[in-house]
Amino acid sequence: MELVIDANAVFGAIIKESVNHHLLFTNFFQFFSSEYLFVEIDEHKDEIIRKTKKSEDEFYALLEVLKRRINLIPLEELTHYLKKAEQISPDPDDVIYFALALKLNCGIWSNDKALKERQNVVKVYSTEDLMRMVSF
Repeated sequence: MELVIDANAVFGAIIKESVNHHLLFTNFFQFFSSEYLFVEIDEHKDEIIRKTKKSEDEFYALLEVLKRRINLIPLEELTHYLKKAEQISPDPDDVIYFALALKLNCGIWSNDKALKERQNVVKVYSTEDLMRMVSF
């Protein structure tokens, strides 16, 4: 199943070896995001290193693994979808995820309830929804 993954789901998978971590690495899903995802992760590098107690080298090694696991779509491929994404996204910070979901005609993995409840164009799956799909 193809899904757009938002930054919060990735942060959850990085910071703690939790359900998010296991879902991110299951073969049941194929994940997509924009190149901006890794800009966001890098902006929070110090916080992630502090919370995970990993070294900077370990942090960058993990980023390389994530870059192989998450299919990155260039921002310029999303320009055609931005106007509609702006209209439906409840949060301006999530417009890119909606544009990508519209481009790929797939859902988004996010635990942001507003994304699920305040629009009905793109299917938004919570971690709990995904757990039920793979019987965790």
